[in-house]
Amino acid sequence: MNQLHYIRAGSGQPLVLIHGFPLDHSAWEQSLPHLTAHFDVILPDLSGFGASALPEGGCGLDEMAASLAGLLRGLGLSRAFLAGHSMGGYIALAFARQSPEMVLGLGLISTQAGSDTPEGQANRHKTAAAVAEKGPGVVADAMSPKLSANPAHEALLRETILRQPAPGIINALKAMAARPDSSGLLSHFDFPVSIVHGLADALIPVERAREMKAALLRVHLTELPGVGHMPMLEAPAETAQALKTLL
Repeated sequence: MNQLHYIRAGSGQPLVLIHGFPLDHSAWEQSLPHLTAHFDVILPDLSGFGASALPEGGCGLDEMAASLAGLLRGLGLSRAFLAGHSMGGYIALAFARQSPEMVLGLGLISTQAGSDTPEGQANRHKTAAAVAEKGPGVVADAMSPKLSANPAHEALLRETILRQPAPGIINALKAMAARPDSSGLLSHFDFPVSIVHGLADALIPVERAREMKAALLRVHLTELPGVGHMPMLEAPAETAQALKTLL
């Protein structure tokens, strides 16, 4: 299994922050100062993003989750909190399905438990083909204006997307298209879950967050007015506060 690049900061209970598509660990930088007094924060680059290599032959979301479990074990950690943003939420759910005994609690940020519709799957494959032909700029053009509700963030997000390797972007698109529906898992979780969702999210409507809340036993939902798909960038203190409710 390929080694994941990560940074680590803070002290307390371990918290893994799992970035979304098509970003890297830097997506969490604004929230990090609000978390390090409470958590031992581990920020990995997922396989194929940032400084983490893509395994030969690619990998699905389950393999990405397994690589996070391997990272934790390598650090001598048997349990941790995990918080996933968007695609990172899908991976956090896959981790909870594979290794529930390792989960102290989950943060689900701007994400959903359901699988892609057939139309959504087709769109991901179409985008993957476009990236293979033209490079990451295709995704940067489409996504950077939509991620944050604050236009001031667009240039930073575009720059982050453009530095991601095309093979990692293509792999992740195919992996997301193939992910299973995790909705049935939620009612079995016996650990705390904190959901964070922006009311101005242009990619995943807040209804998906409310559906997850309805299915969970121990849950805290934070809805953020005027915030888009990037709460940890747009509302870092509020996002961190929501994650502290897991403790």
